[in-house]
Amino acid sequence: MRTSDGPRAGAVLVTAALQFVAGTAGGAGLTGEPVGDVANSHPTLLLPAGTAFTIWSLIYAVLLVTAVWQALPAQRHRDVHRRTGWWLAVSGVLNAAWIVVFTQHWIVVSEVVIVALLACLLTAFAKLGPARGWADRLLLHIPLGLYAGWVTAATVAGAATTGAALGIRPPDTVAVVLAGAATLATAAVTVWVVSRWRAVAGYALAVAWALTWIAVATPATAVVATALTGVALVVVAAGLRLARGGRSATLG
Repeated sequence: MRTSDGPRAGAVLVTAALQFVAGTAGGAGLTGEPVGDVANSHPTLLLPAGTAFTIWSLIYAVLLVTAVWQALPAQRHRDVHRRTGWWLAVSGVLNAAWIVVFTQHWIVVSEVVIVALLACLLTAFAKLGPARGWADRLLLHIPLGLYAGWVTAATVAGAATTGAALGIRPPDTVAVVLAGAATLATAAVTVWVVSRWRAVAGYALAVAWALTWIAVATPATAVVATALTGVALVVVAAGLRLARGGRSATLG
């Protein structure tokens, strides 16, 4: 047992609670204008339908469970928590910060923060290593995959929101091409992650969820087509990984 194990486990627990509280407050408009209202005030072709954002509730809930689990005496000394714990703690702070700045309409700053959040999550995700069993898969690998996958898609959508907030409004045809390219690029990154990394079930699910709700909300038929194509590519890639590598390769 290292002397840093306790503080690290405590930091993960505290920041998981922090982002849960911040997410609830941000959705209710207690930190400024509600997150959904801010997003809708800068409409883009990549803004998912409102239902998509219910995944935040799931992410916050499972991360709280993960935080409690990793703080248990039998867990806190494990190498996987040492590799990922501080990254998760920093991600909790960044998530809460993103909610505050976004609800204050500091859109450019919010995009910088979410890029930093994505970098933390992908670093933690890459450091997972193989799961020891279903507890690891259900309480760490899948939750972290969901979180990283959703923030991957949110970063792309946020870039479009940032452009709209800055008054960047390309011609309709150009906007459709850019939005279509962004959805396919998001799918391509996800396919790469699925083919190279462990614990990709949650990641693939979150990105497919985001692309599906972009397809539901966007008024551009071409973007609907590219988003649904992206969903198909992600699902097929995950299925092939499962068939090729076995359940453990895809789930952890």
